[in-house]
Amino acid sequence: MSLRNQLERNGSWLFRHRSYLPLVTIPVFLACLPSFTYLGANHELNEVWQMVCLAISFTGLAVRIVTVGRAPLGTSGRNTREQVAHSMTTTGIYSVVRHPLYLGNYLVLLGMALWPHIWWLAVLTSCIFALYYERIMLAEEAFLRERFGAAFETWAEATPAFIPRLRGWKPSAVKFCWRTVLQREYNAFLLIIGVFFVFDLIGDSFAERRWHLSYGWFSFFLAGFVIFATLRTIKKRTRLLHVEGR
Repeated sequence: MSLRNQLERNGSWLFRHRSYLPLVTIPVFLACLPSFTYLGANHELNEVWQMVCLAISFTGLAVRIVTVGRAPLGTSGRNTREQVAHSMTTTGIYSVVRHPLYLGNYLVLLGMALWPHIWWLAVLTSCIFALYYERIMLAEEAFLRERFGAAFETWAEATPAFIPRLRGWKPSAVKFCWRTVLQREYNAFLLIIGVFFVFDLIGDSFAERRWHLSYGWFSFFLAGFVIFATLRTIKKRTRLLHVEGR
């Protein structure tokens, strides 16, 4: 088997398990927390840094929202058993980057990796992400190449895989749908605020050598959990967020 075929085969396996990447990094993150100290030995400065990291993760969520909100049926899904593409999307965010969802995932993870302000943690996390998702992207593109042929090659030739180009945006013909976003992205929203809340709780407690609960972060997490629980209940028990053809 050629190296390319082996990488694509590995990517197909990783594709089916791509939701578990964060679990790979959890032991590393947890190992860093006992030695956590405030940035510059200043709690207020550390709070500013946390806001910067949170903004990076929310930027990743925003990229996911822009992608999911205009995704037609059969694309940008959460399918795990096999590749699915009823059509090839080349407009909207897909006109400037080929894998926007994975770009969004990376920014979410990067914000978390930067939080402890340990440079090698961000580098290690980025390397793990690259090794993991590079193979998934190879497998996805092999599927698209086989299914759409020359149309895929033309699009891939003009569109970067991961780092967006700064020009050439083509408006999407698909109308943006907030109901689709609310139906599909509430888990990512809770993950972000939950991780940052836990990081703040554990990090502050180690830094101050005593139990320390920030009521600001706790209130933020509680409000986010209420939003999550509400959207999940609506999705599971009603059809208010269902959109035909999406």
